[in-house]
Amino acid sequence: MYSLRNKVQLIGNLGKAPEIRNVDSGKKLVKFSIATNEMYTNQQGEKVKETQWHNIIAWGKLAEVAEKYLDKGSEVALEGKLITKDYTDKEGNKKYITEVQVNELLLLGGRVSD
Repeated sequence: MYSLRNKVQLIGNLGKAPEIRNVDSGKKLVKFSIATNEMYTNQQGEKVKETQWHNIIAWGKLAEVAEKYLDKGSEVALEGKLITKDYTDKEGNKKYITEVQVNELLLLGGRVSD
């Protein structure tokens, strides 16, 4: 049960092409965002589609796979953990960012072509 303490599973579509970075340590980092959609019926009987955006990061081999196979619109299933970071903006306000750090990635539906 210990492994369930911070575990996230998502299926969604990339909003734009992944951003690739080579960091000083020699590792590769990829950042992208995915949209997940949920459908429900409101009190008026209307179907409502709710979209949530999630910031995703992956390191090393997973970053290389993402760079090679993912593009805007790609559908992916992923598993990872939540990471929260903070920083101070130019006005001195503290800001927080929550990301999903991927440890498993599965491409669904094949490669997106231009």
